[in-house]
Amino acid sequence: MYSLTQKLVAEFIGTFALIFFGAGSICADQYLRSSGGIGLLAIALAHGLAIGLMVSAMGHISGGHFNPAVTIGVWVTKRLNTIEALLYWAAQLVGGIVVAFVLKATIPDDAWRAVALGTPELARDFPVGAGMALEAVATFFLVLVVFATAIDERGAFKAISGFGIGLTITMGILVAGPLTGAALNPARAFGPALLANHWAHHGVYWIGPLAGGFIAGLLYDTLYLKKA
Repeated sequence: MYSLTQKLVAEFIGTFALIFFGAGSICADQYLRSSGGIGLLAIALAHGLAIGLMVSAMGHISGGHFNPAVTIGVWVTKRLNTIEALLYWAAQLVGGIVVAFVLKATIPDDAWRAVALGTPELARDFPVGAGMALEAVATFFLVLVVFATAIDERGAFKAISGFGIGLTITMGILVAGPLTGAALNPARAFGPALLANHWAHHGVYWIGPLAGGFIAGLLYDTLYLKKA
């Protein structure tokens, strides 16, 4: 059994890794833009592999949330109390802020400024409501997969839940990335936005993912876990 402090450190590390490799890949794409960049698929895989590996490495300690949207799904199903959920959020947000500082300090200015440290952003003329809905739907499936693989004791794939979770994020970015930036995670948006001072449509990346995570957790718990 791990202490709350150990769990919070795990959440910090996992969120740090997700944003370091995810937002870092966006900055790398910009840095290599003159030679074609690394492309959407590589960016999606960087996010997916990072979260998959961190869930596999640290999930047994903290549950491997690394995302306030996952935490709210766990909280609404009473697997975390309110204080624990808020502390998880704090660890995730601090992880996002610290890694954004590291990226800003190490990546060439021209590269990170052009993409605001990888801060997600709506495509030109893409409606805010549609962006919020897209983030909510993509996050819904992410949190649904978390519940089905990492939380449900009967899940056949619990031992390799990181694989399914990582692939879900990869697919979400392939679909939503060009339109919303595909944060699927408030901490993923908040850290880079804070350090780059780029807050355009920032509410999209809180309301959409938190709504998607809340509904997914409640739905899975009500339909499958409570009946068990």
